[in-house]
Amino acid sequence: MVQVRTTQLVGRDGSFDSAGWAASLQLRDGSEARLERAAEAAIAAAAEGDFGAFHTGLEMVQILHELRLEGDALVAALLYRSVRQGLLELDAVRAEFGEEVARLIDGVLRMAVISRMIQPVDGSVLGQHQSQSDNVRRMLVSLIDDVRIALLKLAERCCAIRSVKNRPDKQIRVAREVSHIYAPLAQRLGVGHIKWELEDLAFRYLQPEDYRYVAQLLDERRLDRQEYIALVIAQLGGALQAQQLDADIFGRPKHIYSIWRKMQHKRIGFSEVFDVRALRVLVDRVADCYAVLGVVHTLWPNISSEFDDYIANPKVNGYQSLHTAVYGPQGKVLEVQIRTRQMHEAAEYGVCAHWQYKGLDASPGAVDGYNQKIAWLRQVLVWHDELGERADLRGPLGEGIAEDRVYVFTPDGHVVDLPEGATPVDFAYYIHTEVGHRCRGAKVNGRIVPLTYKLRTGEQIHILTGKAAAPSRDWLRSDLGYVRSTRTRSRIQQWFRLQAREQNLALGRTVLEREFKRLALTAVDYRALATHFHFKAVEDMYVASGAGDLSTEQVVAAAQQLVDGRDASSMDLRLITGRRRGDGDGRISVRGVGNLMTHMAGCCNPLPGEDITGFITLGRGITIHRSDCRKLLQQRRQQAQRVIEVDWGVAAEASYPATIVIEAFDRKGLLHDVTAVLASEGVNVLGASTDTNKTSNMARLQLTLEVPGLDVLSRLLARISQLPNVIDVSRMREA
Repeated sequence: MVQVRTTQLVGRDGSFDSAGWAASLQLRDGSEARLERAAEAAIAAAAEGDFGAFHTGLEMVQILHELRLEGDALVAALLYRSVRQGLLELDAVRAEFGEEVARLIDGVLRMAVISRMIQPVDGSVLGQHQSQSDNVRRMLVSLIDDVRIALLKLAERCCAIRSVKNRPDKQIRVAREVSHIYAPLAQRLGVGHIKWELEDLAFRYLQPEDYRYVAQLLDERRLDRQEYIALVIAQLGGALQAQQLDADIFGRPKHIYSIWRKMQHKRIGFSEVFDVRALRVLVDRVADCYAVLGVVHTLWPNISSEFDDYIANPKVNGYQSLHTAVYGPQGKVLEVQIRTRQMHEAAEYGVCAHWQYKGLDASPGAVDGYNQKIAWLRQVLVWHDELGERADLRGPLGEGIAEDRVYVFTPDGHVVDLPEGATPVDFAYYIHTEVGHRCRGAKVNGRIVPLTYKLRTGEQIHILTGKAAAPSRDWLRSDLGYVRSTRTRSRIQQWFRLQAREQNLALGRTVLEREFKRLALTAVDYRALATHFHFKAVEDMYVASGAGDLSTEQVVAAAQQLVDGRDASSMDLRLITGRRRGDGDGRISVRGVGNLMTHMAGCCNPLPGEDITGFITLGRGITIHRSDCRKLLQQRRQQAQRVIEVDWGVAAEASYPATIVIEAFDRKGLLHDVTAVLASEGVNVLGASTDTNKTSNMARLQLTLEVPGLDVLSRLLARISQLPNVIDVSRMREA
């Protein structure tokens, strides 16, 4: 890679031929004027004549220009370091150079969280601590929504590792970050020449003795090797010309780290590394690759164990080429790589036209979210190469790519991989089961958040713990959103399951009775519920509830199901009931009478699933009460002959009114938060009244809702009870 000597371009007074430099790039999209203005802005922002940020910007532009990026990407590259160092405000960049440039710079700044957070990895050998490095790389890719952001960051890291040549205090940290994160990312994107430079420089700082050893061996034989390469190029060129094969032949550059890695992997000495002397042959067509291979094997004896056909079987990152090793002139081992010019472009610059067919589509359905994102990045590179200056690198190829993982930091800077939608509770249990059991709160980037907060990639999480293990049963309720991971849920259930039977029995009874009391259900048939769940006794159901194996939402749903599923043969008659608002389709079975008009009692507003009783009124048909309604009990004492038995029919699908009461410490936005919960559940509000005691600062909200059944009402009450400042919420027993 060509390195720009930027220090020779800018004078001490900031003089720089911006127009001449921009014009020398010969940009296809005609953006030289914008790049010239960006250079002038970066120079003007230089503090006290320190042009370090500007020099870095020039280098980044050179790297990206070699990758054929233009326009906004180059402007963003030139200004990025100035923005990162606080010399330029991002808003000023946005105003001067447009939203797109600002968005690219902001994307690279977001990726800089890796540099700030990741901790140094112990050990000196590249490739160690693979699991943690994989997580960081996956996190990095999840932050990328534009391929240019990834290339900008790779260019910036190239500049960073070049600049630490005389900074021993920074060499190890930057080299570890580059070797573990950015060199593998460059490899996955197929940007070969960036990958090789990153690897060699990182190897130089991390293992200087091994680096010097290999470098000296290469230098000692450089002249002999150059003469030998010239000899074999002449021989092979003549043989190909005789076969009328048009090809370019040149010596392949040696990368110190790749040689050392091969020596370590194969446990061989330097003299046994076959590609120390190497040729690369470029042709126009795939058929010509195999024709050249035949000429090479005819010209020199081949080493059969050293042949690889990456054209028929491309590497994971789309790399294609023929590799063979032969005994060349003088019996010396020579490696020969044969590829088309298009394959060479793909290997050098990540533009691989065949990758889409040989990579992603080779195993549909088997590609995870990370590989799918890599696929998208590489497809965009292909598209950009095909369309040239007309390409928009954010185009439709990015649509539909959904991340299914989030990557967050621990306080120590390690990366944790969690499912999308994970919460601080999931994070706590991932760290350690005991941390999860003792979890009481969480901070995200230093800010207190609720335990239902949905974590986002790049955030740093700190769990606040108590002294004793005491997970909440509410965490097991799927409707409250505390837990996303099934692994977390099973650990919470296991904790409750291990508690003593008597303790679980008491806790389970308390939980269920509290829930039914909150729903204003006073005549629950616990024995029928226990039978429904295949328990021999009600106490066993309590124990299961206390142990977390049976949730309150399951019990409430079962209570309604028992009523909805009663044997139709026991019903003498079904009547269509009217809803409180509009026409309903809920069905009520009335025993012993003919078809009569029915309506719901406003005093108790019975819901499907509750025990109900009818009262015959004069001129209004039958009024349906809850069986424990106080008004009904009074009517039964006074006019028992007008009380009849009724039952819910099979198709109770209407919405029914229910009044709930909320008590809370008054605050701004309380009613808004409550109605937001109702709206998210699709519940209609029929009426509302609020009352606030200014002396005690207590608020009382009374809402009449339309709900389809007890299960929805139970979920609503549970969600409202989680709102800040809410002390109690329950269904009103009667008016």
